[in-house]
Amino acid sequence: MSQRSLPGTPVTHKHLPIDLRTSMDGKYKEIAEELLARSLTDSDMRCAPYEFPEESPIEQLEEKRHRLERQISQDVKLEPEILLRAKQDFMKIDSAADLDHVDVVDQHHMEREPLVEKNFQRVSISGDEKCGVPFTDLVDAAKCVVKALFIREKYMALSLQTFCKTTAQSLQELSQRPPDINAYEDLHDSPVDSDMSVHPPVSETHPYEGQDMKNLPPDSGYSCRMVDGVIHVYTTQNPMDKSTELDLPYPDLQEYIADMNVMMALIINGPVKSFCYRRLQYLSSKFQMHVLLNEMKELAAQKKVPHRDFYNIRKVDTHIHASSCMNQKHLLRFIKSAMKKYPDEIVHMEGGRGQTLTEVFEDMNLTAYDLSVDTLDMHADRNTFHRFDKFNSKYNPIGESILREIFIKTDNHIHGKYFGHIIKEVMSDLEESKYQNAELRLSIYGRSMDEWDKLALWAVSHSVYSDNVRWLVQIPRLFDVYRTKQQLSNFQQMLENIFLPLFEVTINPSSHPQLHLFLQHVLGFDSVDDESKPEHHVFNLDSPSPARWCDDNNPPYSYYLYYMYANMTVLNHLRRRRGFHTFVLRPHCGEAGPIHHLVSGFMLSENISHGLLLRKAPVLQYLYYLAQVGIAMSPLSNNSLFLSYHTHTHSHRHYNVETTDTIKTKFTLKCLIINNLIFPLYVVFLKYNPNFSSKNIYLTKSHWLGPDYNKEGPVSNDIRRTNVPDIRVGYRYETLCEELHLITQAVRTQESDHANTPPVQSARSTQI
Repeated sequence: MSQRSLPGTPVTHKHLPIDLRTSMDGKYKEIAEELLARSLTDSDMRCAPYEFPEESPIEQLEEKRHRLERQISQDVKLEPEILLRAKQDFMKIDSAADLDHVDVVDQHHMEREPLVEKNFQRVSISGDEKCGVPFTDLVDAAKCVVKALFIREKYMALSLQTFCKTTAQSLQELSQRPPDINAYEDLHDSPVDSDMSVHPPVSETHPYEGQDMKNLPPDSGYSCRMVDGVIHVYTTQNPMDKSTELDLPYPDLQEYIADMNVMMALIINGPVKSFCYRRLQYLSSKFQMHVLLNEMKELAAQKKVPHRDFYNIRKVDTHIHASSCMNQKHLLRFIKSAMKKYPDEIVHMEGGRGQTLTEVFEDMNLTAYDLSVDTLDMHADRNTFHRFDKFNSKYNPIGESILREIFIKTDNHIHGKYFGHIIKEVMSDLEESKYQNAELRLSIYGRSMDEWDKLALWAVSHSVYSDNVRWLVQIPRLFDVYRTKQQLSNFQQMLENIFLPLFEVTINPSSHPQLHLFLQHVLGFDSVDDESKPEHHVFNLDSPSPARWCDDNNPPYSYYLYYMYANMTVLNHLRRRRGFHTFVLRPHCGEAGPIHHLVSGFMLSENISHGLLLRKAPVLQYLYYLAQVGIAMSPLSNNSLFLSYHTHTHSHRHYNVETTDTIKTKFTLKCLIINNLIFPLYVVFLKYNPNFSSKNIYLTKSHWLGPDYNKEGPVSNDIRRTNVPDIRVGYRYETLCEELHLITQAVRTQESDHANTPPVQSARSTQI
């Protein structure tokens, strides 16, 4: 028999909604009960809300519930006096609770950046053993984790890539070396007003036109040549004189292999695996509890922000290939349009004879009327699951590689004319939406030295540019294919084709003027291919050098990544000397294949794409979290290829969500929105994609996120621009500080216990 309230009966605590009943106590309960009594009429009082009386339909009960939630989430200025008193009392209670919470988070963080938002419920662990393992096991695991973090910090600082400032400052307490601040902070010249527009100023002149081609930087007079797979730079035109070599640092092969072995030993260490697994389980449970306790407050904070929601906050898609950035309907519409506008244009050479667009389709027995989305057959269905070859073949419209060459290639008989038009239409859509941006990936294969010049000429001649788009250059790992076709003699030749033009244009921009302009909008490099291919070689000190790698077998993943990283590091130091922006490494990593791919990515890459195999490696997953390594996920693409939605959702709760392969997995251009709706993770900040705008980074991101975006904790968040509640930012920051405090405090305690003993190795050189 259901409980009922007679007319005139006062509303009690039990009549409150369950979620409010469990989160209120004392005076706040009484105030809420009074508010509820005022809001209900005599007819409403016949039954308690959230109960299901026999004569009341469920729609009426839901309407009352939503009405009560809207009242509670109203702005303070519009709230009744009783709710205002409740909030003031609650703030007093919560502020007192915060004083007890300060000792949990590392004290130096709290003093440097006081938390802005303190009004939320926290979960804390009391007692001596807070990590669930004996102290000796905690110390051993902490030393290993700290060692791994120091390794990543070293490689990020060496290559001028970014490392999480919060993590770096925690590690600094265990090291005698001052931190390299330039490696972690964006440089800026002038302060920015907090009330400025959310849209950065747009240049009135096109970057590929006007005076940019005339006012090129002067020649530095340097020269360069490749030695053992890495390019060396000399101050004179004679590169044979080693005394004139510039000191541009990069890690030698022996150092990299040693650090790689340390990392591999760490991820298979039993006690460390148990410790990291327990911490990950704790973090997952803590996040679920946070959502349970603070979800309504976060939603209320978002509702208070005027003119801001998920659709008009700044979003950047950092994982999308240019050749599939359009959807199927867009490509179909463009192909039909091209068949009508350019029927007699020669678009392909076959047997020494030029073929027009009409002749190409006549050979396929197709007309514009016959074409449809189903005819294109470019959607990745379930038949592509674990079939990377079938997935790649979906890039070919109607299954014909000739159409891929004509419409979505930059280097073809028409010099990428159609592809440039399609990309510009996509750019126009992004500009129209105002708040969507993209990092499109273009390919450099390393088969010839003029690939960079052709790519730059395509971008400049067709004016393929937008303020909403930047480029990432992907390098397919296809040396074995080119070697089999006798296009390359050794692996060093491939490296020279990729990196030598970049060094030449940095030394003397006039030598490649179009490339110099194009590189101003290139962010970095990506390494792509099927990671599930078997690797026939283990990368070690006995591996042949690139000049001696003449085998038809492909070098292993870590071999590719090391030489890309080493050359990029030297190039970054040279470009910094010349006042140019630097590049980052963001490879496809951990989508399939062995775990050591993720080890290489952790050591050498600023961000990675995919990272699916982290679910099988708790140590690496914990390290990626502590170092705040960005991960560009692709839930829709991976569902078609490697991993289901359900496993995706439970594997990566705190990582970035971006998209890939629009043409094969989506039916709309609003891909970033669709991915986040289907894969319900919380969107994190653009601050973890720090190099989206290679020119005037600080000014652009200050407009997007606010002038304090590069600070730590909730003070960096401007909810008016991000629509991210300060509560969520505070939770993420405090949780990270607590985890860092746990491991660094264990190492410090162990070192203090041995203060009176003979000197031992520091934390930076701790052996695993």
